[in-house]
Amino acid sequence: MSGVVAAFVALVSVAVLGYLVGWGGLLRASDELVLSRLAFFVATPALMFATVSRADLGSLFSPVLLTQIVAVACVQPAYVLVARMIWRRDRRESTIGALAASYVNAGNLGIPISIYVLGDGALVAPILLFQILVLTPVSFLVLDKGARSVRAALLLPLRNPLTVASLLGLAFALTGTSLPVTFMRPIELLGGAAVPVALLAYGLSLYGSQRAPAAPDEGGVGKEVFLVILLKSFAQPGIAYLTARLALGLEGGDLLAATLFAALPTAQNIYVYAVTYDTGRRLARSAVLLTTGLSIPIMAAIGAALG
Repeated sequence: MSGVVAAFVALVSVAVLGYLVGWGGLLRASDELVLSRLAFFVATPALMFATVSRADLGSLFSPVLLTQIVAVACVQPAYVLVARMIWRRDRRESTIGALAASYVNAGNLGIPISIYVLGDGALVAPILLFQILVLTPVSFLVLDKGARSVRAALLLPLRNPLTVASLLGLAFALTGTSLPVTFMRPIELLGGAAVPVALLAYGLSLYGSQRAPAAPDEGGVGKEVFLVILLKSFAQPGIAYLTARLALGLEGGDLLAATLFAALPTAQNIYVYAVTYDTGRRLARSAVLLTTGLSIPIMAAIGAALG
């Protein structure tokens, strides 16, 4: 247990440093975009390729992914049912809410936790691929109908560097091949920057969120946000835990991984989707901010209890 707690302390410390860097004026809140783009387009793809290409296939195809699929399959319909049948929300806003209640931050937070808490960066790769290859295209088809939208949704995963890097790494792992050391060393060097840069950007974003102007439709935290928080921060990890423990009989590291991944907060790109489709911006933004704040003590408690 002490090792898990120590890993969380290390991750939180770097994120707090990012917050303090913004508070102290060493970096502007807008610089978070630069750090995030560096992590997303350069460092993290390098890390994912290096990790997945040398991963044990058992960790890539573990039952942990099944627990996440079950949790998503329970949480999303629950939100849509309440939003559509009781609150009479439209299809597009209900879709944003369902994503906010289930789509986890597998990149900026999932990868550091996978590496430093669980000890295997490849564990998060199947979840990341499931979200990008399945959840995102299907959601885009619902948000924006039409032939052009169908093509764009189906091609979307190929435009995501994390997906491309993970799929390339998976191809190397399946075939048992590897790049020469001359090529792997710079990839590993870049990958080494992924976690600290992402955590610094995360901390800086928390500082920036306090100073950012409100979204055009932002008027306070309502019942939709409360339901999202209830489902995302409590129901989803609870369902994943019960599925892993009772249905699949998982123990130890697999049980911890299943519960921790489900407890990850709402991914920031859900707000990007809300802005893009001009619906549910208040809901998405509040969900990202509040579930992120709740996730730290929740995941620390999970790590202490199951680690």
